[in-house]
Amino acid sequence: MQSDTLKSTLVVSLPAIRWSIKTDLLQLLLVNPENMVVDRIFSGIQPTGTPHLGNYLGAIQNWVNLQEECSSVLYSIMDMHSLTMPKEPAVLRQNILDTTAAILACGIDPKKCFLFRQSLVPEHAELAWILGCLTNMPRLLRLPQWKMKRASQNNEGTVGLLTYPVLQAADILLYKSTRVPVGEDQVLHLELAQDIAQHFNKKYGEFFPVPKAILSTTKKIKSLRDPAVKMSKSDPQKLATVNIADSPDDIVLKFRKAVTDFTSEVTYDPAARPGVSNLVSIHAAVTGLSIEEVLQQSVGLDTAHYKMVVAESVIQKFAPIRNEIKKLQEDKSHLMKVLEDGAVKAKELAAPIYQEIRRLVGFQ
Repeated sequence: MQSDTLKSTLVVSLPAIRWSIKTDLLQLLLVNPENMVVDRIFSGIQPTGTPHLGNYLGAIQNWVNLQEECSSVLYSIMDMHSLTMPKEPAVLRQNILDTTAAILACGIDPKKCFLFRQSLVPEHAELAWILGCLTNMPRLLRLPQWKMKRASQNNEGTVGLLTYPVLQAADILLYKSTRVPVGEDQVLHLELAQDIAQHFNKKYGEFFPVPKAILSTTKKIKSLRDPAVKMSKSDPQKLATVNIADSPDDIVLKFRKAVTDFTSEVTYDPAARPGVSNLVSIHAAVTGLSIEEVLQQSVGLDTAHYKMVVAESVIQKFAPIRNEIKKLQEDKSHLMKVLEDGAVKAKELAAPIYQEIRRLVGFQ
């Protein structure tokens, strides 16, 4: 009899316990909405003017797709990061507008994401200071970007250049971002953000989700003049980099002068034939074809003719974007308003999160 009573009690009380747990959790989330983990994507781009082919294929094209897949997406023009390399104020102001026009022309829709200028949300810098106080110097000194960029500044790198990865972590964590689109060269910086989030959580209690990387499926686009290095706006060789606003004539010239080798057949072997393989990667990326499909279409072509095939594909891809960039650049007030409106929305999202951070660390 006692055994039957015990069984009955267990049957009745276990569901009650489960219901009690669910109710308590719901009340916790309603009272403290910051405890909810929302799928949120954050990424940023430095305002270097009109982006180049590598920027588009490696990042911006992915951004356009992600804004359709996720309901909470933030994209930032990283003007604070741009100060790590010397810039004239007038040039920076114009670069901010040109970069904004370009990413809007590429398909970024402010109705589907928050597009804003980093410096308009001061919580980025404030959180960077807090997180910097949790980050040790040796970790920053080991990052390869510090070593490389310091060398470009005659080994006199600034404090900003050393600590900008901490600001990157603040950019991400300020919004409790869960996913971050990154290129191969930024993976170590995201790992730093992950470690800082875990360190903060261990010290102050579980607060930040640990953000995960969204790696681009596009092969890294290399310089047309030196396929051993990636395509870059700062490349001193003007024929090395294709900008998305380049004229058709400029695009043809740059691909005609692209470095390949003495073998005329079109093949894909990045180790043995980096120049031709880079052209194949670009061709596949702008057409949406696979490497195998591109190679199949290129049977019988020598590399000289193939360069023109790739150039024409790039021209067709960027023609509508180039036209839209020109139209947007004529309306600076519209571009500024887009960034300001986005910053208002970003700040509304960041403010309660940052206030809770202030409370956790003892500021209030």
